[in-house]
Amino acid sequence: MNIPKQDALHWFTFFAALPEGEELSPRQEEIVWAVLKQIEDSVEGQNNELLHAIPGLQSLRNRTYYVGPAKKFSKGCASCLTGTGLTAIRKTNVCNLRCTFCYDYGEMDNIPPIGKGAWDIGGTRFYTEDIDLLLSAQPHPTGVSYVYLEPFMEIEEYYPIIGKFKQAGIHQHMYTNGTLATEDNLKALGEAGLDELRFNLGASDCADKVIAAMATAKKYIPTVGIETPMTPSFYACFQQKKQQILDTGIDLMNCAELHLNPNNIANYQGENMYMSRRGYISPVWSRQLTLKLMRQAAEENWPIAMHDCANRTKFARDLNLKAKEGGWFGASAYGSEFDTLPYEYFLPILRDENFHFLKEEPMPKGYRLEDGVL
Repeated sequence: MNIPKQDALHWFTFFAALPEGEELSPRQEEIVWAVLKQIEDSVEGQNNELLHAIPGLQSLRNRTYYVGPAKKFSKGCASCLTGTGLTAIRKTNVCNLRCTFCYDYGEMDNIPPIGKGAWDIGGTRFYTEDIDLLLSAQPHPTGVSYVYLEPFMEIEEYYPIIGKFKQAGIHQHMYTNGTLATEDNLKALGEAGLDELRFNLGASDCADKVIAAMATAKKYIPTVGIETPMTPSFYACFQQKKQQILDTGIDLMNCAELHLNPNNIANYQGENMYMSRRGYISPVWSRQLTLKLMRQAAEENWPIAMHDCANRTKFARDLNLKAKEGGWFGASAYGSEFDTLPYEYFLPILRDENFHFLKEEPMPKGYRLEDGVL
């Protein structure tokens, strides 16, 4: 059903006003998914126009898009999308910053610790001395990543385990906001065997100190890049310091489409949002900024790989991972991060006079608001 935009607004206003926990009937759910698909189709139409305007656009097995030198495309991303997935290694449950786009926004003081001397790998707790046992007992992944939350809060703890995975020939990358990086700890990471370091440059609003740290990291670590949720503020500060950033010699930039969860969505109240494949909810501008930046990179011939790490890419990631795990055809862990759809967050886009559905048809009898849908 190609529900008209005005009817969609009426229905979502109604759903947003329902008491918390009240379940919808199957026919009402059909309306919900029809509205969200109408929004998604229009957003994807806009994104496809931006994609087609990017010269030299490349695809990684139809799983993601990028521009720039193929040899600089992240091996960590390739592991995630075509290898045996991306094993997350968790250690540090604290961070020195509070970013509005963080998935743990407002919950930083409630993040449970992994435990002294312990590492969370695949949901199991390991001590550093257990890694040899793990490597001897299970097939090696193509790549691992160090996440959760800011590893440089206790970076010295990471050197021994990085050394063990290096000896096993496993690609390793790490995420950091970069504000605690120094020449000494970056050199130590390189000597330990870290393959790739990604800076969340948006966390510091492109601080000069962090940009300098990227240049320093490139002296010791083979691959250095940026991975940041694409927001208007980051886009603006990046443009102001574009040449300074590119002059650091970094290899890549992963432009992450910002997706929202119950912790951070209120920080973006009032923005136009859409739902991708009945899973992640994102501000419309996030991927659009990525595609504009990729076009600029291609037209100006930046010497880095620019990656469109969009919701579609996350969908491809989970399909690949489930397949490697032996899941059934079509299996995926990709899905919504909300127990109940936050209908009120879709009202701004439905009220936006400049946002149009691609096709509208009168709602069939029994689905109109005045019909009293059961």
